[in-house]
Amino acid sequence: MGEVQQSEPAVVVGKAYDFVLWLLPKVEKFPRSYRFSVGDRLVSSGLELLVLLVESAYSTEKARRLEGASHRTNALRYLLRLSKDLRLLSLDSYGFAAERLEEIGRMLGGWHRSVRGRS
Repeated sequence: MGEVQQSEPAVVVGKAYDFVLWLLPKVEKFPRSYRFSVGDRLVSSGLELLVLLVESAYSTEKARRLEGASHRTNALRYLLRLSKDLRLLSLDSYGFAAERLEEIGRMLGGWHRSVRGRS
């Protein structure tokens, strides 16, 4: 039996899901003074990214939702950097998160270009 190839949307949604799954316990460990400011913004941005990608997979307005997901990805990059600079995330955790987000961003960009090319 041959291997089933997943579509790019399914792969990027899965990667965003895994990123949020990794992020949630990290934010729970933030000091109380940052958990409800930086932490909440990180979590809500990660969840919003995931929701936008899921909605994009099933929407007829893919380009608009993917653009929103791209904006959310950029916001997450800055929030992660801020978390690292405040020492809320270790350098290793920041590196891991930045790599995952970069991969999600590249896949998202490719998906967005293919959608725009079709319209």
